[in-house]
Amino acid sequence: MLSVLIPVYNYAVFPLVLEVHKQCVAAGIQFEILCQDDCSTSHIEENLAIEQLPYCTFSKNKVNLGRGNNRNLLIQKAQFDWLLLLDCDTFPRDSFFIKNYLSFIQKPMSSLVFGGIIYHPKKPHNSQLLRWVYGQKREALPCNIRNKKPNSSALTSNLLIKKEIATQFPFPESLKEYGYEDFCFLTNLALHNITVFHLDNPTFHLNIETSTAFLAKTEMAQKNLLFLVRHQIIDTKESKIARVFLLVEKLKLAGLLSWLFQKTKKKVSQNLCSKKPSLLLFDWYKLGYLCHLQTNAV
Repeated sequence: MLSVLIPVYNYAVFPLVLEVHKQCVAAGIQFEILCQDDCSTSHIEENLAIEQLPYCTFSKNKVNLGRGNNRNLLIQKAQFDWLLLLDCDTFPRDSFFIKNYLSFIQKPMSSLVFGGIIYHPKKPHNSQLLRWVYGQKREALPCNIRNKKPNSSALTSNLLIKKEIATQFPFPESLKEYGYEDFCFLTNLALHNITVFHLDNPTFHLNIETSTAFLAKTEMAQKNLLFLVRHQIIDTKESKIARVFLLVEKLKLAGLLSWLFQKTKKKVSQNLCSKKPSLLLFDWYKLGYLCHLQTNAV
């Protein structure tokens, strides 16, 4: 019936597994929960408790595969026709989470469905506000908004998908570091006329990292985006930042924007790591860093 697949990296995932396990048992279905650790350095012992739960496994990669490849391996291991991909730092909003997906499986309207993501309304510490503000404004979107751009507004942190589709169109193996593996995977499905169906069945995103850490991951993601654009791996029409970047390149302004980015980076970073981060400045940071990468490419 259902394989729940959870890639793990430096996070205590046992509470999530326990909750999903409880809901699957209550639903009376055949299921498995497969957790695969990608060479973490923390929370190993507590996550090993997953092995004590029936139909659950916790395995550890010998080498770091990266987010996309770790998911691909989990997909290969899954034994059931429907897969539920969950990030390790998520948690169901309510006790009907699995039942809602089972109702969809009984009368499927698509081969994949995104339940949504939400954030706790209470603001985190000032040092963590950028990730929280970005998530609230750009990710935690209602179904009617997500359905306007179904594939580009979905995430794989809470995605139900047929195994045959996930196997036929795997996550990109070329992306080893953080960033754009979800986008690449989902827009590739769109190119093959496989559209995401959106449900109101969200998970909370719990792991709100510091703004400094999120900025560092953002820079890593822009490196991936530049690689995808250069090698024409993605449909750039689906990415606003990629479209603007290509326009800047066409107008031969990348060098100027790279220079402006270097001049403004310190002050922009101060804002983004403050208690009132601006998403407009965050967009400029991503575009400016892209231009910087392109201009300084060897």
